[in-house]
Amino acid sequence: MAWARRLKVRHLEYFLILRNAGTLSEAARALHMTQSAMSHWLNELETLLGVRLVVRGRRIRFTSEGEVLLRLATRLIGDIARTQDELELLAQGAPASLHVGSVTAGLAHLIPNSICSFQMQVPQIAIHMTEGAFSLLLERLEGRELDIVVGSIDARAYAAGLAHEVLFEDRIVAIVGLQHPIRQKAKPLWSDLVPYPWIMPEKNTLMRNRLDTVLLENGGAGVRPRLETASIIIIETVLRQTDYVAVCSASLGAHLHRLGLVHALPLTAGFGPVGAVYREGDSHPVLGDFLAELRRQADRLRTDEAGPGVVL
Repeated sequence: MAWARRLKVRHLEYFLILRNAGTLSEAARALHMTQSAMSHWLNELETLLGVRLVVRGRRIRFTSEGEVLLRLATRLIGDIARTQDELELLAQGAPASLHVGSVTAGLAHLIPNSICSFQMQVPQIAIHMTEGAFSLLLERLEGRELDIVVGSIDARAYAAGLAHEVLFEDRIVAIVGLQHPIRQKAKPLWSDLVPYPWIMPEKNTLMRNRLDTVLLENGGAGVRPRLETASIIIIETVLRQTDYVAVCSASLGAHLHRLGLVHALPLTAGFGPVGAVYREGDSHPVLGDFLAELRRQADRLRTDEAGPGVVL
């Protein structure tokens, strides 16, 4: 561990800048150094660790040892930045904070209800929400920018250093506007929706892949989206003005149906587990309490009566 005692935060900061820059010259420019000084610094770091960290070329390529150091740098610099933010907030008299990420399309009332109930119990905690794609949220979780990610989870939740917990199994449901002609059909089928214009999730998402499979199985192999979006606000607004068809998670569809914003059709298909992902061994003081609240709300979600035609 001799190298660890001699390692400085500056070494890790520069190494991350080198990763983002891609070349020694660009990294040197970002750090207001000469390229020779940047090269000397890198040699110093490699000598300190006793391993080769990059392969020099037109663009640098990180060795396996370099990738290991990058992961360490990401964790430590993220922790330091987060600690600095919290110290500044506390110095200003602001409350302690919990940073939560959720998938872009939202999770019906699971997250909002969890936040409301949790802050009634722990009013001194400020919660910061970030929405985005699952892969981007995981990157921010690993970089210490987020404390927990809640959403539809897949194999990426099993990555080293991460822990996860399944909260409930979700489905996808077809939704339309309140005046859509398909509502006149007593028992609509997925095949009945094929001729209508579609609002689809973005490509390469779990929900889009599942929808493509359902359409393929029901004669919709050639169906193309008229609109691609993950925004439930855009989906709900467009459905109210058109005869478009869309899908969302069954839990969200039931919630929107109850509010009278859309009509959830009695057409569902398996989707996958919704869960929480967090860093293994995270010592955040209230993370465990927030997880417990998520479990309670997920239990309520499973036992609540669904809207007409919706199966959770």
